[in-house]
Amino acid sequence: MKRILRHFANTGLAAAVTALCAGVTLPALAADLRIGLQDDADVLDPHRARTFVGRIVFTSLCDKLFDINEKLEIQPQLAESWKWSDDGKVLSVKLRNNGKFHDGATITAADVKANLERAKTLPESLRKSEVASIDSIKVVDDTNLEIHLLKPDASLLSQLADRAGMILSPKAFANGDFAQNPVCSGPYKFVSRVQNDRIVLEKFSDYWDTANYHFDKVTFLPIQDTTVRLANLQSGSLDLIERVASADIEAVKNDSKLAFYPVTGTGYQALTFNMTKGDKDSFPIGHDKRVRQAFELSIDRNAINEVVGQGVFQPAHQPFPPSSFAYDKKFETVTRDVEKAKALLKEAGLERVKFEIAYGNNSTSQQVYELIQAMASEAGFDISLRPTEFAALQSALKEKSYEVGQSGWSGRADPDGNIHQFDTCKGNLNDAGYCNEKVDALLNKARETTDQAQRKAIYDEAQAILQDELPIVYLYYQPWPFAARADLKGFVAYPDGMVRLKGVSITN
Repeated sequence: MKRILRHFANTGLAAAVTALCAGVTLPALAADLRIGLQDDADVLDPHRARTFVGRIVFTSLCDKLFDINEKLEIQPQLAESWKWSDDGKVLSVKLRNNGKFHDGATITAADVKANLERAKTLPESLRKSEVASIDSIKVVDDTNLEIHLLKPDASLLSQLADRAGMILSPKAFANGDFAQNPVCSGPYKFVSRVQNDRIVLEKFSDYWDTANYHFDKVTFLPIQDTTVRLANLQSGSLDLIERVASADIEAVKNDSKLAFYPVTGTGYQALTFNMTKGDKDSFPIGHDKRVRQAFELSIDRNAINEVVGQGVFQPAHQPFPPSSFAYDKKFETVTRDVEKAKALLKEAGLERVKFEIAYGNNSTSQQVYELIQAMASEAGFDISLRPTEFAALQSALKEKSYEVGQSGWSGRADPDGNIHQFDTCKGNLNDAGYCNEKVDALLNKARETTDQAQRKAIYDEAQAILQDELPIVYLYYQPWPFAARADLKGFVAYPDGMVRLKGVSITN
């Protein structure tokens, strides 16, 4: 108890935890919404950010050109309408005329151009590969622009419905300290941030759709411990939490004061191998595909699902979920085979292989990787585990200062978003340092047609190579179970795991 109170001493939640232990539920003000996140968001700049929880914050802070609905279909947001040229190389976009930045300035086509150019050219931009097909942007007038492409790109609308399409104030990002005081275009504007403690937003009264947003203030609170996160929801100190632990789902369902929102995600949990570290002798798992293949054979994905996931961690062998047109069952064939794994190690001239797995410091990941550690040991792998603070893990992956690392991806509506930037030589999220020119050519080619059958055939060809070389081993498809107070109305759980607050209110 004292440990928990110390954890919350600086968050204002200590009294709520005390109340929880006394069996008291604290009422919340309907004007405020408090959301419990599993991790702290990284940099509050959509062009530089890489975390899932950061995207949750951005969904309230920064409008995009487009959004998606529950069926992952593209919807208008700041873009009122759009049209493709016959050759698929020019996207004409008409902006709504009442979009505003949080500093009160009206959003114009010139602002959109400045944002897309920043996403393409900012040295530390992680959106470069997402908008690589853009050649130039022509401003027609204040509300119309043309996006000219080098080649047709079937994935572009999906990219512009996420961080690459978020529209920030050019005046604010020209100052160079955007992340410290982000000025965006969403229904809520930035108030304050205390690292690893909270991010506070307040309602933006000049937002074009402000009538459908009912909270005066939204506070995001990172709480890594799933038990503590749920306890704060149960006590009334939080109103909504993401990623309910599998073991707690039944308890949430049976609590009349709570509502449970299950959703099958479009993303995955995986392990990425650092292929830039050392050499074949000093770090064989990074330089010999046979060692990676042996490691995959040592894993029982069904055991992970049953033991840790309680049946909701659907095993994954590929980046595409079963709901995607790019998914193919033929890639779901690898099952645990310890003897075959040992034979591959022997073929590689090895008996036992040592490496370290770095992973997010939360209870679910701890259970997953302890189980993998035990399973892989039987096949000849001596794995040390390094639980890592979330921001430090993201930094290690980006800087390639790791051996094998947890890679979680929330998924995208278009399959390109689940594979291209991870497996192309210059992909901005290619944490493995993997490079195969044939894979590059195939994944680039898949962008150039809108025909799903043609795209799937191309993805199949690329996957055949990737399944053999294994820069990434996929573990399970990431579910996004939410829980909320029962009187929170209008909330819809989307497959991308985002928290969209349009129409959401507390009835009490």
